[in-house]
Amino acid sequence: MSVNLTSDFESLSRWFHIQTGFVKSSLLTPPAQDRSSLQQVFQTLNARSCPKSYNFHLHTRRSDGQLEPYEVMEQAIEIGLKGLTITDHHSTQGYKEAQKWLDNWKHKYPKRVNQAPRLWTGVEINARLLAVDVHILGYAFDPDASSLQPYLQGCTTEGTDAYSAKNVIIAIQQGGGLAVLAHPARYRYPVPELITEAAHLGIDGIEVYYAYRHTNPWLPTAKITNQVKQLTDGYGLLNTCGTDTHGRNLLLRL
Repeated sequence: MSVNLTSDFESLSRWFHIQTGFVKSSLLTPPAQDRSSLQQVFQTLNARSCPKSYNFHLHTRRSDGQLEPYEVMEQAIEIGLKGLTITDHHSTQGYKEAQKWLDNWKHKYPKRVNQAPRLWTGVEINARLLAVDVHILGYAFDPDASSLQPYLQGCTTEGTDAYSAKNVIIAIQQGGGLAVLAHPARYRYPVPELITEAAHLGIDGIEVYYAYRHTNPWLPTAKITNQVKQLTDGYGLLNTCGTDTHGRNLLLRL
């Protein structure tokens, strides 16, 4: 009688982590919630990474975008994206549909699996930082985490304690994810003060590479990017990028 030691070990490992309440091991963490791998990608990003290699800010029809989730994935494959997130406002439904479509695509085209982009969980959440309303992006979190449920109901939590940036950051991190301040120069508030406060609240990163002028082709706004990157590097924060697509082309914002 043969014994599958590897299988037995994996089963025992899963049982041990579940019973003891330890942090999820790699055996239990779905790829879309792999925070470590996403951090590694963020550390490699530069002004040329988006929109043809990575895109970590885009929307579908499940919030205020114009693309169906499957259309996002079709374009991502056509473009040759290495990785992306769907960051619908206060919803992970678009991500879930995209992940299901991607899984089916891999099953249908097993010889093309290496062409499939990496998809992580994502969301965009409204919050109050200092005296201004901002958007905070969440990445690689567990969409079923209890801490995040108030923020995944399709609407903001304005008027409640949950609306504070501090509580949003905590909720994302308690859900296993990374919290990132989106497009910091779009708000009517001094960028240095916003980033400083976000850093003090424990945010993980800042959306550094962003096209504030909505150029075609998409390009990060150089002067603002340099200012923001200097601040984020000074606080040791992650730098992220994204087109903030709301239209029908992942290579543009609108």
